[in-house]
Amino acid sequence: MVPYMWIGDFVRCHSVVTLLRQRFPDCAVDILATKLCAPLADYMPGIRQAIVSNLPRGKLALAQQRALAERFKRESYGMALIMPRTWKSALAPFFAGIPHRTGFVGEARFFLINDLRFGERALPRMVDRCATLALPRGAKQPAAWPMPELRVPPAEIAAWRSRHDLMADGRPVVALAPGAVGPSKRWPSHAYAALTRRLIADGLAVWVLGGPDEKPLATEIAGDSGARDLTGHDLRDAILALASASVAVSNDSGLLHVAAALGTPSIGIFGPTSPWHWAPLNALAGVVEAKSELACRPCHKPVCRLVHHRCMREITPEEVLATTRSALTAAARGPEVPA
Repeated sequence: MVPYMWIGDFVRCHSVVTLLRQRFPDCAVDILATKLCAPLADYMPGIRQAIVSNLPRGKLALAQQRALAERFKRESYGMALIMPRTWKSALAPFFAGIPHRTGFVGEARFFLINDLRFGERALPRMVDRCATLALPRGAKQPAAWPMPELRVPPAEIAAWRSRHDLMADGRPVVALAPGAVGPSKRWPSHAYAALTRRLIADGLAVWVLGGPDEKPLATEIAGDSGARDLTGHDLRDAILALASASVAVSNDSGLLHVAAALGTPSIGIFGPTSPWHWAPLNALAGVVEAKSELACRPCHKPVCRLVHHRCMREITPEEVLATTRSALTAAARGPEVPA
């Protein structure tokens, strides 16, 4: 599998893994991954291994493509699913001579892909586009796709908490993921800071997660509240933190998909993007959106074109706090058992 390499899209592609395992139960499934996304593959049931390669964006990088193709050749793959629609994403499978290469036409890839699929733009969601490639040509889409799933062994979580001096003290943990690709998808940092103070006043532990670029944001949010800044370079830390948390609160970002696939009750804060299009396939514990009707929403733009950013600024800490409290109460009750 050649998936999209954004964190959320990579998680979405686990639905494709499940479909392939159902269709070809005797075949191994490997996935191409960047160094950033590779830890996710370790927790995906049905994946044999991740082939790690950091191909540069915006360049063909023919030498690296050929080196990757040599790696593919050593594995003797019989089939490649190429989900991105770019020309260069199909190069290594082509150079490797993988006999069956499936993908959408995309950038006129007529000789690179020999199982060309059409109609990509008629499929409304990313998961519909990716998962359709795992079905036989012309097959009808199922009523529901398999849910993405990430499984983390409890012993690994316990060891991680011990290493980071985060041993359980009886307090539920709320993990915050305040980052996102594009500033328009970010709930304001002062709102996250206010939420943090209220959660800690409720007797909860708060962890702030994200990559190295979110370090200044985490510092601002945590302040002197006692919240822990767990931002850093290794996505594995965020995966284990989310697996350990009682509830996750996140913008529309990759970590929201990670939390939902782990089964952690997750609350998504959506502004410029549509939850129907971009929320995780897994059920969320809550979706928070601005209540006012905005003609510009959803715009799906990384930067607010009208500058006011009302779709995020009008969401109050009190709304998110109430949704978080409800999710914590539901989690404490445990799953409902049918009568």
